[in-house]
Amino acid sequence: MTRNRILIYGGLLILFSILWLFSDLANKEKEVSELAKIALRNVGHQLLLTNQDSTSLVLPVLKLEEFKYSVSFQNRLSIEPDSLVSIVKQSFQKAGLSEYYIVKVIQCLDNEVAFSYKMRNEKDKSIIPCGGRSLPNSCYTLETQFLEKPTLFFSKRNFLSFLGLLGFIIILDFLANRNKKQRTTSNTTPQNGTSIGSYTFYQEQNKLVKDALEISLSQKECELLAIFISKPNHVIRRNELTKKVWEDKGVIVGRSLDTYISKLRKIFKADNSISFTNVHGVGYKLEINN
Repeated sequence: MTRNRILIYGGLLILFSILWLFSDLANKEKEVSELAKIALRNVGHQLLLTNQDSTSLVLPVLKLEEFKYSVSFQNRLSIEPDSLVSIVKQSFQKAGLSEYYIVKVIQCLDNEVAFSYKMRNEKDKSIIPCGGRSLPNSCYTLETQFLEKPTLFFSKRNFLSFLGLLGFIIILDFLANRNKKQRTTSNTTPQNGTSIGSYTFYQEQNKLVKDALEISLSQKECELLAIFISKPNHVIRRNELTKKVWEDKGVIVGRSLDTYISKLRKIFKADNSISFTNVHGVGYKLEINN
């Protein structure tokens, strides 16, 4: 395989990988958004239950921006920070959400933050202040921001799938090229060659072959040689040669015949068994001495 082909296949693999990653990332973000809304509704429900409230509504969860959400309540409630931390953690873990987030309890009256904390999966890096200090009964909005965006990686299955796809493309290209080469070889392999001494004449391809050497011939040279080969060791009259090669095509020549005979002599000079003999006043003869 050529270097260019390797670059092409590598580029295709990278392109497919990028397209797959963007597609999967978009799906992952959508999935996270839906899970976050469900988890936050559950948090709101559990908070109301801790207030002995099983009838008032948890209002719709709002997406404020990417990975940032808020939930509010129909009625006033009090919030125990330790209980809030526990409820949020359990709900997010059950939903399979990130363990790296910030939670804020915001007062409806003045939009001030009444309580907030940062959670990380490592306990020593979490910040949870004011534990045990209950927030009085009031109107609150719970705001959550996930600090760790979903990441993607190539699983073994996906990696093998891409390798399989690349291998399939390479195999198809190999088979296509092999068939192309076979067709090219078939089309270019000389057929119906005629032996002339140590040469082989292929009229359709306008060439002679001697060992591994190919000699291109002009159209006139081919036509003259074909006439001589049809009557080896026989004198062919000048008027017959000129008529078939030139005059039948509406071309009248002077010394063209002699010029082309001279060219043929030079072409066959490497084989002493072949000669073009001038029969004075009559014509020419191709002599082949086997």
